[in-house]
This record gives sequence, C-alpha cells and structure tokens, in this order.
Amino acid sequence: QVQLVESGGGSVQPGGSLRLSCAASRNILSINAMGWYRQAPGKQREYVAGITDDGRTNYADSVKGRFTISRDNAKNTVYLQMNSLKPEDTAVYYCNAAVFTTRVVDYWGQGTQVTVSS
Repeated sequence: QVQLVESGGGSVQPGGSLRLSCAASRNILSINAMGWYRQAPGKQREYVAGITDDGRTNYADSVKGRFTISRDNAKNTVYLQMNSLKPEDTAVYYCNAAVFTTRVVDYWGQGTQVTVSS
C-alpha cells in the first residue's frame, strides 16, 4: 500500500510558476515509478511527467521544456516544478505511484487544483 498526498496547487497568472509536491507513505525507492497526471474539466486524465526508481524522467510533449519532475529520496517526496504556465495547464493534478509485481499496481493521490488565469 502507498498513500500519496499532494500539495502546492493554487492560482497563478500566465507565465508564472508553481511547484507541486507528492509525499509518499513509504520509501519511494521501493516504488518502481512515480509520476504526475492531470485532468481538465470535461477531458480525460492525461500523463504529464514521470520518474523511475533509477532516476529516468519522461515528459508529455505539451510540457517539455517547461516542467521538471524530481525526487527527494530522503523525504520520500516527488516534485513537479512548473514554469511558464499557460491557461491550458489548468487542471487537477494527480500524483501516481506504480508498483510492479506480477502486475502493475497504481496508487493515486487526492489531486490538487492548478488554475492559470489572468
């Protein structure tokens, strides 16, 4: 079992920055991959960024060059630094943890709202 708690959402003007945090209830080195997804009103949840247990990162094309995912193993926390925010980044952002056993088991946080508006 993994509990995930997100924080750091809020409202910001276009061009601004926010940093999201996701605190896990257990050692994140025991989690195969962690990532961020987002869901805008009326749209399906979409992948934003991910980081594996060996530190490899991956990003959706829509956020490449603007968002950075990172991890602090000592704090069991994953971060999403979001720069140059656009109105289309407005969504609820969810933290995900994927544990690989005989199958992939996904855990989700409760979500944090990010609103980009002038």
